[in-house]
Amino acid sequence: MTQSATEQTEITGEQIARRIAELMDDKKALDVVALDVRELANFADYFVFCTGRTDRQTKALHDAIREGMKADPEMLPVHTEGERERRWILLDYGDVIAHVMIPEVRDYYRLEQLWSDAPALELELTPPDAAADDAA
Repeated sequence: MTQSATEQTEITGEQIARRIAELMDDKKALDVVALDVRELANFADYFVFCTGRTDRQTKALHDAIREGMKADPEMLPVHTEGERERRWILLDYGDVIAHVMIPEVRDYYRLEQLWSDAPALELELTPPDAAADDAA
């Protein structure tokens, strides 16, 4: 059975989180993690974290996420913070909040530790060794 043009398939928060994680991975982000915070927070369903090696890479990651998600006109962030400083860029997609940080900021705030009760999504991303080989 095919879907009519007037019917739209609703994208779930989990699908959005997975897509953001893939976009991060495609741009060689470090330590991509997605947490399911539905049972712990009332303002979001998922957090997706990654580390950019430099402030320049955090901006490139931000741009890649924004452009990749813009393929669907409804997938523009509701709010964005930190674009100018490029140390911690937050993209709020409603049910999903993406955090792109430089290593020092991620180490300092340790958000995954703060939300350690949240289960992590199993992500199918490039293995760390393969990413290191690509960077060499």
